[in-house]
Amino acid sequence: MSPLGHVVLAGASGFIGEHLETYYRGLGARVSRIGRSGPDARWGDRAGIAALLEGADLLINMAGKSVNCRYHEANRAEILRSRVETTRELREIMAGLVNPPPVWMNASTATIYRDARDRPMTESAGEIGRGFSVSIATAWEDEFFAGELPGVRRVALRMAIVLGDRGALVPLTRLARFGLGGPQIDGHWPATRTRRETGVHHGFGGGGGGQKMSWIHIDDVVSAIEFIRARPSLAGAINLSAPGAVTNAEFMRELRASVGVPIGLPAFRWMLEPAMAVLRTEPEMVLKSRWVYPEALENAGFAFGYPTLPSALRQIATYRVMSA
Repeated sequence: MSPLGHVVLAGASGFIGEHLETYYRGLGARVSRIGRSGPDARWGDRAGIAALLEGADLLINMAGKSVNCRYHEANRAEILRSRVETTRELREIMAGLVNPPPVWMNASTATIYRDARDRPMTESAGEIGRGFSVSIATAWEDEFFAGELPGVRRVALRMAIVLGDRGALVPLTRLARFGLGGPQIDGHWPATRTRRETGVHHGFGGGGGGQKMSWIHIDDVVSAIEFIRARPSLAGAINLSAPGAVTNAEFMRELRASVGVPIGLPAFRWMLEPAMAVLRTEPEMVLKSRWVYPEALENAGFAFGYPTLPSALRQIATYRVMSA
């Protein structure tokens, strides 16, 4: 694999995208960005996007409205549109290029797998789940892999919860600091007809914080993306998740330890449902059992910088102290 000259990041104005931009600029690559407001090209400007992509070495697409919201009709529509339409736009532009980037990586999600408590979900033996979040993930990947793109290796990045100084860890850390960092415990909750029909009500069950939480440190996300780029044998859907998945109770215990809070009260579902409504997000975020294993990365020899949760949380806590 030749050295990088030009990397194009699409929809990468957020947490992960900023880390990718810093990393690739540090390698000496030219980095261009596509987004709603540029800065190098805007969605809908097909000529401008084509000019960026022609002859580029790598395209990474992270576009998509955050799922950290309530799944009402307008948000559901935008979550789907922001993923599928941007991916379609890129795919159609790529098909018309003379020299398209030889590698195209597209964000996806480990939520595509079923609620798993019996075994980890791998690329070779994982089972696709059901419900709204899964339907979004499958539509996203179907659009990404549609059609022919000769000479372009496509990789869907099925990412677990990404840990770093921003992102999903921030609200959980706040809970821990306020003494509410115990396990999130599932239970029965009535569903409206609308929520059942739209697939946004879940009935996972599973007791006191036993749901699995798969995660990955932000530095390993960036390292894994470059590892994949440099290995032509890696293609298709690939799990980006540390090998050390833990239960929700274990995750919250380690998180409390990392911020020096010895006690955390548990949150039962009857408490979570109204609280999540106030916070404008969904209980699925903490109640679904996401047990994902990085089979493809491990088989290819990828070495995780942070294979265990304590090591990842210690680094993040140290970074926060040094940055304060």
